[in-house]
Amino acid sequence: MTYKSFSSEETIKIGEQLGRELKPNCAVLLYGEMGAGKTHFVKGLALGLGISSNVTSPTFALVNEYDGEINLIHFDLFRMNTPDDLYATGFYDYIGRGVIVCEWSENVQCLENEFESYYKVEINKIGENEREIIINAYTRS
Repeated sequence: MTYKSFSSEETIKIGEQLGRELKPNCAVLLYGEMGAGKTHFVKGLALGLGISSNVTSPTFALVNEYDGEINLIHFDLFRMNTPDDLYATGFYDYIGRGVIVCEWSENVQCLENEFESYYKVEINKIGENEREIIINAYTRS
């Protein structure tokens, strides 16, 4: 599915729609340049999962966990490149504990192999406020 967003509020709403569909143990892999709106999208995912916590970027913490009926585990992979980097963050300990969301998924090429099912979300800057958001679902068989 491809969506157009013209504000951060619309990006949050699109994320919220996807959040309502998420099941435990799936992942959302986010792709997009700096300032594309990835964290706003995650705010929407949290709302869709019924999480009312203030979602912030895990840039310095590397991971933020938000408790809900289904937990949301939010990773920033900006400084990651390898499975060893993921291991050092405790990434693999979080698998199976809720929905895992990864910003900067393009930095770790093996990431898509870590999940049975995941959504790939590409957020492309079209203009100052305009975004194209492409969401695809994948299941390994």
